Amino acid sequence: MSGTPKTDKDLFDFLDGLGINYVNHEHRPVFTVAEGQDLRDAIPGGHTKNLFIKDKKSRYFLLTVEEHATVDLKSVHNLIGGSGRVSFGSAEKLMEYLGVVPGSVTALGAINDTDHQVTFILDADLMQSEIINCHPLRNSATTSIKRDDLLRFMEATGHEAIVLKVTE
Repeated sequence: MSGTPKTDKDLFDFLDGLGINYVNHEHRPVFTVAEGQDLRDAIPGGHTKNLFIKDKKSRYFLLTVEEHATVDLKSVHNLIGGSGRVSFGSAEKLMEYLGVVPGSVTALGAINDTDHQVTFILDADLMQSEIINCHPLRNSATTSIKRDDLLRFMEATGHEAIVLKVTE
């Protein structure tokens, strides 16, 4: 990512420019899936959990899965084409590549990955939901976007999101 990370306003302007409809829900900051449970009734659709990981060759991946899904980190590299077992990426790389801090990780961070350092994987089970809920680069809001529009957004950022079952 070159320069200053884009903000949620930049993200919304980008979505507007693509003609993508979304609904943004402001709420208190939430850092974990458990902390945001009480918000679920007010926000329909598939809620996400994001794993920013890297393989042994320091290739980075963002796995976006349904919030309660389980990913086997010992074997997921076999599914995603990683080299050797994966580990979590550092907060520094998260900011450098996606422009977000831990707790705000989101597939919408693709807008900041201008150098295409991250492979984005959207879990097939999550993508059965018509509406996908992601943080808009900060954890004090949730943005609801249609599944097909999320894919269109990824493409517009120059990323081909891979829809793949990575959960158990």
